[in-house]
Order: sequence, then C-alpha cells, then structure tokens
Amino acid sequence: MENNLIPEYLRISITDWCNLNCIYCTPLEKGQCLSHGDVLRYEEIKEAVAVFVKAGVKNVRLTGGEPLIKKDILSLVRMLKSIKGLEELSMTTNGVLLGQYAAMLKDAGLERINISLDTLKRERFLAITGKDSFDQVWKGFLASLESGFNPIKLNIVMMRGVNDDEIADFSRLTLRYPISVRFIEFFHTNPRTKKLIDSLVTSDMVKKEIQNKLGELIPVSGVIGSGPAKYYKLKAALGAIGFINGATGNFCSDCNRLRMDCAGRISPCLFSGAVLDVRPLLRPNLEEDKLLSEIKKIFTIKPQYNKNKIADPKIEMSSIGG
Repeated sequence: MENNLIPEYLRISITDWCNLNCIYCTPLEKGQCLSHGDVLRYEEIKEAVAVFVKAGVKNVRLTGGEPLIKKDILSLVRMLKSIKGLEELSMTTNGVLLGQYAAMLKDAGLERINISLDTLKRERFLAITGKDSFDQVWKGFLASLESGFNPIKLNIVMMRGVNDDEIADFSRLTLRYPISVRFIEFFHTNPRTKKLIDSLVTSDMVKKEIQNKLGELIPVSGVIGSGPAKYYKLKAALGAIGFINGATGNFCSDCNRLRMDCAGRISPCLFSGAVLDVRPLLRPNLEEDKLLSEIKKIFTIKPQYNKNKIADPKIEMSSIGG
C-alpha cells in the first residue's frame, strides 16, 4: 500500500457476543464480554461512520461476534445506508439467524453477505461450532440467494484433519450457484488457538486438490469485494473460487482496511492493537472536527503496520471482527 493511499474499507464489529463457539475462535472461552454501557449505540456508530466517510472510507462491513444477534439490527442498516457518500454496506455472519433476516436486510439496504461455513456435514458442524445449527445456516444461505444478494461469499477456514476432505464438495457449489467460495488459510490468533497450528492447509494444497478432482482453475478478475482474495473458476461454473493466504502469503502492503470494535477502538491492522478510542469523541457529544483529524492521522500511520504479522498474537476475533 502506498503511503498516500487512503484506506477505503472499514470493518465494524458491532458486538463481541456470538451464538457459536468455533474451534478457531472460541469466544465462550475468552472471558468476560463488554457490558451494555461499554458498547457503542447505533447512533454513535452512525456518527463515527459518517466521519470515516468524510475522511475517505467508501465501504463498510458489519461483523461481530455475530451481528444478527443484535436487537433491531435492521435499524442500524437503514441508518448507515442513509449516510451520504457511503458506497457499499455489507455484513459477515455465521448464518444461524440469516433465514429470518435475509429478505429484510436486503430491503433495508444491505448489499452483500459473507457467510462463515466450515463444513457441509451436520454432525461435523456441531463438532466445529458447538451448536447443531447447520440446517439453519443452510436455510439462511438459500434465503440470501432468493433475496438477491450478489455475490454471496462462503468463507471456509480449511483445517487438516477437520474439514480438508470437503474441498471438492465446497468447490462444486460454484457449479450450481452463482456464489464465491473462499478458502481461508488458518492462522492462530491467540494462545487458545495455537493448538491448531499444525492444522494449516495451504492455498496451494487446496488448489491442487481442486484441480485433481474437478479440473483446471481459470484465473478471473472483477469479483466484487474489497478483500485480499485471489479468484479462479472451474470451467462452466456459475460462481468463483477464492483463496486467502493469511498464513503463507503477505498481502499487508496492499491492505486498504481499518477495524473498529464495538467499543469504538480503532485498529489500523488486525495485529496492531487499538491506536484510537473514538468513544470519548462521541460521548456525550460528537466532536466531529477532532474525530476527523484523528482518523486522518490513522490513515497516515497505517503503512507502518502493513509489514509483518506478529509471531505470537493475542487477538480475540469475536471482539475485533472476523
């Protein structure tokens, strides 16, 4: 990323609570979640996003935790869509509640959906997430298709001995549906997840498996999104297959994103830690000029973080946003 490139993509974790307990995230084991008073109100999130947009941000993604467990989530979507200059509003969800919300989210103005889904097998879903909710997630996926979200992206964290026998099954979904299936390399984010460090299945390994079983992968461009995935497609496929090399690759120099957690703490990099707390600039009253100035400072210092990952991180993905 060039020093003069303004980050245009903001990920906002609107809650640090989740209704699943995936083995590579384990939010139920992280300890205490934030209290209600510590979490930004919807009006404060809107105020912060409006200032980010003035600074140059164009795309916002709502994450968690699980964003759909938030009360009256549709109101937040409508509020953010009303911000002049915001070009795209999207969401990452585990899909458990998506079946009941998909159509309403689309009507409220949400434009894109990413669904985290690491297996297509019901019993394995229970083992990975701690909940017997596969049927609800699949219902949410189908509801998203019916509601007109485009593209829908399925995010799969590939893990050796856990779900690496489903590579071809996930890839075949792109032959049937106009979706993007994205294979994400596992990397440990805190001491609890270090136990899975030998589970890494690299993107090169996944590509080889797909090509051996399903044929040539053809590079493609133009897939909608602001992330680091590199996309390919199978012959005659309706959708695309993406690869995110978080462990074996280094796309930090091209990173255009910032993160804000549900308490209003801004991180220029997943591994940087928070460098700005915007809550004091929102309560009791918005200090817009000062907040705009501080955000522009983060834009300036972001390149210094876009270098190398921390060897032994202590990140709670359910807090900072997956």
